[in-house]
Amino acid sequence: MKSTMILRPLHDRVIVIPTSKETQTASGFLLPDTGENERSEQGEVIAVGPGRLLESGARAAMTVAIGNKVMFKKYAPDEVTIDGKEYLVVSESDIIAVIE
Repeated sequence: MKSTMILRPLHDRVIVIPTSKETQTASGFLLPDTGENERSEQGEVIAVGPGRLLESGARAAMTVAIGNKVMFKKYAPDEVTIDGKEYLVVSESDIIAVIE
């Protein structure tokens, strides 16, 4: 039976699929990540929460959107594995850049 679990982040949380850490040399060769189980600090946003709840009762607008490629603090995300696939849950405040 195939799982149809859907991740829906709460508040200012963002769900990210980590990207592999490949580096490219000046001549164009791709070097795979050789770190010992080092977590990627980049990923693609696949779900965005509704925003942080303000004292007024309104929600703060989120600055990232589904499909954005982002960089985040190294130890900020929580790892979640569902059906053998790794996801990262990170607070929007721990996202340090959108990669364009």
